[in-house]
Amino acid sequence: MRAELEHWLTAGKFFPFSGYRVFYRRSGRGPALLLVHGYPFNSFDWHRIWFRLTERYDVLAPDMLGMGFSDKPLRHHYSVLEHADMHEALLRAQGVEEVLILAHDLGVSVVQEMLARRITDPALPRIRAVAFLNGGLFPEVYRPRLVQRVLSSPAGDVLGPLLPPPLLRLAVREVFGPDTKPSAADMRDFLDIVEYNHGRWVNHKVGRFTLERARYRERWVEPLAKATVPLRFINGAVDPNSGAHMAARYREVVPDPDVVSLDRIGHWPQLEAPEATFEAADAFFTGR
Repeated sequence: MRAELEHWLTAGKFFPFSGYRVFYRRSGRGPALLLVHGYPFNSFDWHRIWFRLTERYDVLAPDMLGMGFSDKPLRHHYSVLEHADMHEALLRAQGVEEVLILAHDLGVSVVQEMLARRITDPALPRIRAVAFLNGGLFPEVYRPRLVQRVLSSPAGDVLGPLLPPPLLRLAVREVFGPDTKPSAADMRDFLDIVEYNHGRWVNHKVGRFTLERARYRERWVEPLAKATVPLRFINGAVDPNSGAHMAARYREVVPDPDVVSLDRIGHWPQLEAPEATFEAADAFFTGR
């Protein structure tokens, strides 16, 4: 494990959730900001904007179960609903009563579920505003790649643990922008994160969250269509999964849509264009 990634681990803590250990980092001062990472990696996805964020916010960034440095139980049903439960439990455990949120990929579905719950249960920790990065906000226009469809199928139980590193590298590289491909060091970090604590045995199970998006589509789109909290969509436009076509659908569904398009940026804006991503999120949260 590279020193930077190892430092990320040693700088964090663990909290108990449903009999498991969940890794998280908390740092900074100011308004509370929850970072909800995507699939298939972890909170280290935020490392290029971490120090800028912690200068302005009290930042809380956990790893979801089955991912990163959190526990990865083998015989477990991973779900977006449980991921939402975990984030809410962490907020309560940390004494956070209201929060800003920045979410990416799988994280956008988790936050959509959190928003949906608050329509009927206002006693939950208050969400002040949400900035979404690339993710499947609207399943009808999301474009999963072949490897995602295979791993989400029953065949994934056999093929998932056998996925060779070169195929993972290819799958990751193809969703980055043409000028912002991950370096060899980045790819080493990605593989270490997936492999940590025997993660290759559960990674495909976590990835089946894409199936839940269709099942809960109406529930998860409702808080966006009603604009229950201030929203911004920061979109890497050339992402083949959820790029400009997702932003176009967002403009159709969300009233008074606030979209920041990042040209030639792919699926990971916080890694590919960290300064632009920070500026877009910070300006939104601070009202600049």
